Amino acid sequence: MPRVTDARELPPYPVGLRLGGRRVLVVGGGHVAQRRVPALVAAGADVVVVSPEMTPALEGMAGEVTLVWRAFEDADLEDAWYVVAATDDPEVNAQVLAGADRRRIFCVRSDDARDASAWTAASGRHGRVTVSVLGNREPRQSAALRDDILGALADGRLTTTGALDHSPGVVLVGGGPGDPLLVTVAARQALASADVVVADRLAPRELLDELAAHVELIDVAKLPRGRSAVQAEINRVLIDRARAGKRVVRFKGGDAFVFGRGFEEVLACREAGVPVTVIPGLSSPVAVPGVAGIPVTHRGVAHSFSVISGHLPPGHADSLVDWDAAAGMGGTLVLMMAVENAPAIASALLANGRPPSTPAAVVCEGTMTTERTVLATLGTLAEQLEAEQIRPPAIIVIGEVVAVAEPEFFGRG
Repeated sequence: MPRVTDARELPPYPVGLRLGGRRVLVVGGGHVAQRRVPALVAAGADVVVVSPEMTPALEGMAGEVTLVWRAFEDADLEDAWYVVAATDDPEVNAQVLAGADRRRIFCVRSDDARDASAWTAASGRHGRVTVSVLGNREPRQSAALRDDILGALADGRLTTTGALDHSPGVVLVGGGPGDPLLVTVAARQALASADVVVADRLAPRELLDELAAHVELIDVAKLPRGRSAVQAEINRVLIDRARAGKRVVRFKGGDAFVFGRGFEEVLACREAGVPVTVIPGLSSPVAVPGVAGIPVTHRGVAHSFSVISGHLPPGHADSLVDWDAAAGMGGTLVLMMAVENAPAIASALLANGRPPSTPAAVVCEGTMTTERTVLATLGTLAEQLEAEQIRPPAIIVIGEVVAVAEPEFFGRG
């Protein structure tokens, strides 16, 4: 075996530092420090940043970390367990490293890793597992490999049962607006941990094909004016499977707490003594217009937006919406489940003062490959819905923000 004469060519010895409650010194207040400090804080370290200048982001962390607004002094190293030399001055970084070496404190040097006593790994989390990659002073290679590993863990190409929580109970998962690429990492991890998946019609369907063969899939679709699972039966299924020792994922579209009846399921689980946790999803009333290029607020145009359920028409005895107030608010109205009742809603808004020229957009099957946007005004909305044969799911946006997004259509270009 050839003898290595240059210690700098030796491979690093990987180790996981437990920094909770331990002093960590970061010298430098620039963008490198800005990237390193949050991870150290997340690890529970007692972080001290020493620099005559700080980025605004670091300054905003005052209270979470100790900020010392001056140049580095050798005494700053006292009582430190770990040091990051991250200034833009090589001489200062060398001074920090030399002082740390004298005290036998491991030190990362951001500008030149050759002589540093420690290197920062490219790291990330998946469930309860930390993935760290140390390339031989090749940070881009390390980061790329880390991302490949985390991506494979997230989408199921690479699995590790130890990374996932398999405890019995119910996990309420919001699947986002429909595109499987817009589901959260936490949602994917929950699906990978499931023994049972109870799925809505609007949850990202493609992800169901990735479930392991042993996972029981229960369809609880609710079709508009068609077959519809009874909520009490959904609650019963969740509770029964969880009591049988299963990990049950309730997979819903959008965000389960925005007209998704998700909290009814939470309450049912709590009453039954079944553990329940919540993983929120991207909320469709904001995400769908956003993907379609329509902001729900815009400086100087709309300072508020309201998300309103349109599953009941104005004047219905069970409706909880004050359409008079909605017409007079002046901000953006985002209507969900409103395709059938949109003509009546438009009439109510017009009757209560909204101008017929108010811009409107209907985003159909948002984020899906079949997505399309139909533009109208409040006065022409009903006829456009009929002419374009709009069917659910669709989200209707009413307000001047639509003209901001489509100025030529509304003569604002």
